[in-house]
Amino acid sequence: MIVLAVVVTPRFKVLDRVLLVAFGLFVAWILHMLARCRVLADETGLTVVNAFRTRRLEWPEVLGVTMSAGEPWPTLDLADGTSIGAMGINGAEKTLAARQLAELRALVHTRGEAPNPT
Repeated sequence: MIVLAVVVTPRFKVLDRVLLVAFGLFVAWILHMLARCRVLADETGLTVVNAFRTRRLEWPEVLGVTMSAGEPWPTLDLADGTSIGAMGINGAEKTLAARQLAELRALVHTRGEAPNPT
């Protein structure tokens, strides 16, 4: 966008060029925020990094993990009755998402308060 702002026709004023660069920076920021999404597990719990919010959860807080066919990412069911999306597991990557989902479910089952699967 910077190069575009420099080489555009002379009809573009300085404000137009600044707005072009600002728009490019805004799009880059949004893409960065989406690219940083991840789910990190350790001995004490999960860290869920979504596009605009990071949340730390202890294992007993996570009751289960669900992801229906066609959903973009799994949902973590929490002990307080709420749920949050885990955007770090991308449903579009079917094989990888299935493996990551199975690993997360196993961790929730062994370390959390999850009921036995039936």
